[in-house]
Order: sequence, then C-alpha cells, then structure tokens
Amino acid sequence: MVVLKQIEEFIASEPIAMIGVSRNKKKFGFTAFRELKEKGMNIIPVNPYAEEIHGSKVYHDLKSLPPGVRGLIIITPKAVTATVVKEAKEAGYKQIWIQQNSDSQEALDELKGTDINYIAGQCILMHYKPHSFHKFHGRLKKIFGKFPK
Repeated sequence: MVVLKQIEEFIASEPIAMIGVSRNKKKFGFTAFRELKEKGMNIIPVNPYAEEIHGSKVYHDLKSLPPGVRGLIIITPKAVTATVVKEAKEAGYKQIWIQQNSDSQEALDELKGTDINYIAGQCILMHYKPHSFHKFHGRLKKIFGKFPK
C-alpha cells in the first residue's frame, strides 16, 4: 500500500517526465499533462509521435530526456507499461508513478523488491495541488479510509 511519504517524496523529485502524454485534447493523457503544467509542476512530455504538446517540447522516449529528470509518471496503456518500467529501471530512475488504470501486474512485479519509490493505483491529480473534483475525490477517499496515510 502506498503511504503519503512516498507521494511527497515523488512530488519533490521534479523535474518529472510524463510518459504517454496524448496529442488528443480529449484524452486523459493530455488533460493530466496540461493540468499539472498549469499548476506549476516542472513536467516534461514524452510521446514518440509528437514534437510539441501544449507549448512544450516533446521527447520521444526515455533515452532522449534531458539530464536531471528525476521522476516519471507513466500514463500509458497497460500493455505498454511494463516495457516502460523495465526501461526506467535500466536507466536508473528511482521515482516512478504509474497512473491509476495504467498499471499491470507485470509492471508491478518489475518494481517489487527494488529500491525504487513507486506509486500505483493513485491519481497524480488528486495529490499535486488538487482542486475541484480531485479535491472532492480525495475527501471521499479519506472518509472511506482509502487515502494514503
């Protein structure tokens, strides 16, 4: 189970790259990136098929990221997530957030027993300067004992 200290450590690991940012403004992969950027997160988009998204230069893969990136938010289809996790491990990343609904058992198994601080089953928007719906959702999780402590 994820604890609040893990989440705080992850958020403090900026700059953070988001793997799987969508070019489609109607998809969560675009909305999440835009919202985090607008809230002030130092976030870098990764998408193999784009050059620029929401005014930011896009990197095509983990290997092309600039030095200094410390954390990764993975917001890919489940079928791709384990591959991204393996690449992140090989590259030495120690802060990984697998956005809820992007996790797979294979990806989680890759992370178990490592020294990587990983978060899964949580929504980054509920934990990074939440407002409106995400703040309300966080309150509901607290009421029902599902919010990390």
